[in-house]
Amino acid sequence: MKKQIILSNNLEAIPELAVFVEQVCEELALDNSLIFKLNLVLEEAVTNVILYAYPRKEAHIFQVSISKEDDILTAQVKDAGTPFDPTTQAPQVDTKLSVEERKIGGLGIYLIKEYMDDVSYQRTADGYNVLTMTKKLS
Repeated sequence: MKKQIILSNNLEAIPELAVFVEQVCEELALDNSLIFKLNLVLEEAVTNVILYAYPRKEAHIFQVSISKEDDILTAQVKDAGTPFDPTTQAPQVDTKLSVEERKIGGLGIYLIKEYMDDVSYQRTADGYNVLTMTKKLS
């Protein structure tokens, strides 16, 4: 099973993403804890695409998909924006520091890595950033 949604690079797309995630998770009968985590990681990834992948004020679209095969849930964000590998290029976060002491940036990918079992990035030959996040369901 695979579902996808096309979103615009506008923060107003975030509620649309949340509805999509809720609908897919309901269809898959996922528990509330996993729904919360999936919503959070996709919101973080999508917000980064909206804010940083494209030059400001340029309208673009990108794709989010959720699929399930056997006991593996896969969420993927695909955009044609500026190449950026969040798994290696995002700033490291020192979670031992207070919020006031921490540098801005990197917390989103930190949470994504904490909540998902595997996170990978690929820049395709045809110019797409593809962030793939998987979670084992059993």
